[in-house]
Amino acid sequence: MDRRTFLRTASAGATASALGATAGCMGLLETRSARSPPVLEDRPNAVYFPTHIEGMEMGEMAKSGDYAAMTMYSYPHRFWNVNGTSVEKTPIQEGDDAHVMVSVFDPETKQVLPDAGVSIDIESDGETVSQETIYPMLSQPMGFHYGANFDLGDVDAATLTVNVSVGGLEGSGVTMTGDYAGRFSEGATIPVELPYSEATKENITYEQTPDRAGELAARGPMERDMEMPMGVAPAPGDLPGRVLGDPANGEPKSGDAVFATTVVDADRFDGRYLAVSPRTPYNGYVVPRMGIQATVDRDGDTVFDDALDRVLDPELGYHYGANVDVQPDDDVTLSVTTPAQVARHEGYETAFLEFDDVELTA
Repeated sequence: MDRRTFLRTASAGATASALGATAGCMGLLETRSARSPPVLEDRPNAVYFPTHIEGMEMGEMAKSGDYAAMTMYSYPHRFWNVNGTSVEKTPIQEGDDAHVMVSVFDPETKQVLPDAGVSIDIESDGETVSQETIYPMLSQPMGFHYGANFDLGDVDAATLTVNVSVGGLEGSGVTMTGDYAGRFSEGATIPVELPYSEATKENITYEQTPDRAGELAARGPMERDMEMPMGVAPAPGDLPGRVLGDPANGEPKSGDAVFATTVVDADRFDGRYLAVSPRTPYNGYVVPRMGIQATVDRDGDTVFDDALDRVLDPELGYHYGANVDVQPDDDVTLSVTTPAQVARHEGYETAFLEFDDVELTA
């Protein structure tokens, strides 16, 4: 059994076992090029369990410069794009053959790169069959990745070459700190092999989940090659500094995201530093590409009121931060000015959009 077959089989087995343990019989396991069930009419404004579960087929990993990339594919499926505060469904189109996904990350630390600016060119036998910029996305089984539906033309079975073009983080508005400083500024193109066949795709697992659809819960992360990161935020207990609130128990929360917040003293930040690490409930994935404003009040006076930077740090991961001399008993207010500008797979499209202020005491 090769690695890709093992991953597909393990994922299907783990999913079926977990669902059987928690929800009993939930419908027949199908192997078909599926059109998704109807979108739920009464979806919560929160993370919810999707109407169906799909597996995926893993491709290979390759590296170039500061970057590594892995590829995978599944059935074409609907997703939702976010532009400002507007959310728009992208339906499955006639001619869509597969949903192609790419994870772009630092090969040394396995840190995903949500602001890298990624496009792909898919080749078969040296000829381009499809190309476009792909969307930064959040998915319950995959966490953060880039993806889109693709028309693969007449390809039935081939080892495709997915040329992953990474624009780099320079000019993206993301600050790199610690050992990341000076990295990820240059772009790169990474050719990655993706063995594809219609027959294999037809055998990717697919299961409708009517007994759980709409529940305030999430599908767990997929079984995967451990080389591929999923954008899991550091556990609250692993964050450096003095953590505010009680994120280990899901607080503070707003817009259904958990706002793990810590005050750090470190040389790389030139003193005391306020770091905010929003993550999804249940799976703890990073919620990237947001705008967050912080206000710090002390004894009735405002000592800080400004936007937080998007930052990539080896210890804190992807987060939002600023140099702020936060003192004990200061009142810290976090206001989301822009919701996460990432596309969402089903189960995330109604969350992380509308936020109340988060109020903390240092």
